[in-house]
Amino acid sequence: MASELKLPSTPLSIPEGLELITLGAGCFWCTEAVFQRIRGVENVVSGYSGGFVVQPSYREICNATTGHAEVIQVYFDPKKVSLSEILEIFWTTHDPTTLNRQGADVGPQYRSAIFFHNQSQQELAEKLKMELNASKVFDADIVTEITPFANFYPAENYHQDYYNQNGAQPYCQFVVKPKVDKLKKYFSERLK
Repeated sequence: MASELKLPSTPLSIPEGLELITLGAGCFWCTEAVFQRIRGVENVVSGYSGGFVVQPSYREICNATTGHAEVIQVYFDPKKVSLSEILEIFWTTHDPTTLNRQGADVGPQYRSAIFFHNQSQQELAEKLKMELNASKVFDADIVTEITPFANFYPAENYHQDYYNQNGAQPYCQFVVKPKVDKLKKYFSERLK
């Protein structure tokens, strides 16, 4: 009987009055750009979660050998935006039905994932996923991984606030901007 691999853990510091959820939805440039625009989201940090290598580099992540997903840590004020709203935006602004892929970005580092920080986050994520699958909102079942949080390593500085600083670049125009536009179309009342 093989034992389950124990992932390294990293400490968390959550400012008083805020909650934290860790989300993977493909390229973190896209996900970061979406959640930075939500009223009640106080901070978004791009990085890597769910893998077995301590302090992985972007190059290692791109080789898909570390087990990590590209993620964002979303620090939010639950008095201004609920976790339910955060997850609704999460599932709407990426394709949660494709395994290890978002558009042309392919590999396990681009998987759809929710790394929950407590039991109530887990229960809500699983409940919403089940309801979305039952209501056939998507043409296929949601494959989003719902996993206990183990670790987070911030991405290199040049990845932080990427879209806001590099929005004219082709990848940003063709991949990130359509997700931000979708956010504006469906969630305009929740924007900062």
